[in-house]
Amino acid sequence: MTITDTSTASAVHSPPAAAHDAAAEQKWTPRLWGVLAVLCAVLFLDGLDVSMVGVALPSIGTELGLSTTSLQWIVNGYVLGYGGLLLLGGRTADLLGRRRVFLIALAVFAIASLVGGLVDDGALLIVTRFVKGLAAAFTAPTAMSILTTTFHEGPARNRALSVFSVFGASGYSSGLILGGLLTSFGWRWTFLTPVPLAILALVAGIALIPKDRPAAGGGHDLVGAATLTGGMLLAVYTVVSAPERGWLDPLTLGSVVVAVLLLAAFVITENKVAHPLIRLGILRIGTIVRANLSIVALFGSYLSFQFMMTLYLQEVLGWSPLKMALALLPAGLLVAGGSPFVGRLIDRYGTPRLILTSMTSLTLGYAWFLATAGNAPHYAFTILPTMLLLGGGFAFGFSSIMAQATDGIDDDEQGLASGLVQTSGQVGAALVLAGVTALVAGGSHTGTGAADFGQYHPGVNLVTGVAVVGLALNFIPLMRRYRPKHV
Repeated sequence: MTITDTSTASAVHSPPAAAHDAAAEQKWTPRLWGVLAVLCAVLFLDGLDVSMVGVALPSIGTELGLSTTSLQWIVNGYVLGYGGLLLLGGRTADLLGRRRVFLIALAVFAIASLVGGLVDDGALLIVTRFVKGLAAAFTAPTAMSILTTTFHEGPARNRALSVFSVFGASGYSSGLILGGLLTSFGWRWTFLTPVPLAILALVAGIALIPKDRPAAGGGHDLVGAATLTGGMLLAVYTVVSAPERGWLDPLTLGSVVVAVLLLAAFVITENKVAHPLIRLGILRIGTIVRANLSIVALFGSYLSFQFMMTLYLQEVLGWSPLKMALALLPAGLLVAGGSPFVGRLIDRYGTPRLILTSMTSLTLGYAWFLATAGNAPHYAFTILPTMLLLGGGFAFGFSSIMAQATDGIDDDEQGLASGLVQTSGQVGAALVLAGVTALVAGGSHTGTGAADFGQYHPGVNLVTGVAVVGLALNFIPLMRRYRPKHV
């Protein structure tokens, strides 16, 4: 498959003055702001929910009598539903109508949150988490496609994406703090708190989001949907369960084989059916491929590092959930404070340079940590500078990657493009986190001491390597573009 570069396709990558003039014609009316507010509220809820539940896990385990393995599935159940169904969610929105799919999925999210806060059975709680992940798999790409089709390509869309990313970072940061506070009143409040917010967003969405029509042409690729969804679900399940079961366990190996066969069947199907779920030609666009790989490096390294710091600060140093949240908060604050300005930077410099800046900041953050941590990293000298560099990298990278991943794509495929990049981020994060978890678990048996950070160093080495790959992935094409031509 030949990969071509479309970096000159639109204003996002190389913004001409004409594109600015065209985008400037779109007036930001109160209704337009209202639509953006609804989309941002849903992204805020996603981040809020994930971080609040993570803080509450020990309390959930104590009350419901769940083992550590069972507690993992409260998180992993969400990952299974979200990562496995994202692409299907995006394409369904294109085919059935974005508004309809968005509102139905948001209602399901609210109901699952309510049920999760009321159940007394661990298995049912895990099921509600899977259902919430499934709902998010439809709301996330649909919200992105509503945004990219509502706001004109160029400065207007870049500005909207910047605001959008602020709420994602704010939701996760707020969830860390709220989770610490609410858990002191009872873990159920971490499930019940999103319910009224989701209902308000649902009512506002019904009133503000304009009606749209399903795709005029095309059909439903049921075979493609079944093979892709089955393959993705099995792949994510294998990734999150293999560290505990063992990578060479027969069940793990069998799951890998079946997942590969299902995904291979999907590719074959997409090349033969009249109306494929995914137009594979989208993967011939170099900038879109790089955006999808870059989100793997961004999400995979960032979330895995934060996972390790959460374990170290709470389990090794004995910090309270609230103290731990405040320690990691500077990264989220930097994302929330810096993201509004990224849209203007995209207009001026284009997405390739900003993504390269993001990967550079991430790599420097992990490298600084490795160089200064030793066996007992000091917060002010090691952890705080690292979190600031990572926050800067995420602020530059998220909006830029999202803009590049959907740039130049027709409106009827915006759901596909946004679902594809978000799937890459979720599945990539699961893969990197699985590797980190296995390395950390192996390091815990080295006998280095309970308060020693040494067992986490292999995991930090892995996330650093992932960031370096992301840096090289974006550095090499940019250098080729500016290489002097010899006549």
